[in-house]
Amino acid sequence: MSLGDELRKAREAADLTQEKVSVAAGIDRAYLSQLENDHKSPTVEVLFRVCRALGTPASEILARVEGSLRAKPPTKSQSG
Repeated sequence: MSLGDELRKAREAADLTQEKVSVAAGIDRAYLSQLENDHKSPTVEVLFRVCRALGTPASEILARVEGSLRAKPPTKSQSG
């Protein structure tokens, strides 16, 4: 799973709309959509704000992403 997938999953689990999360996080709804679709990567500050709006620690989101990356073999660009 990617970071965007995990953010979307957490938002849906919290039964929140993109609009509600974006307002609570102080970001544009279109930007949140870009994050969820992996078209943009958030800064650490934005990630913390989005996760706070979701009621989920950023460390949990990142741990799930890291766990899924460990399950995949490294791609050519990751291996050096």
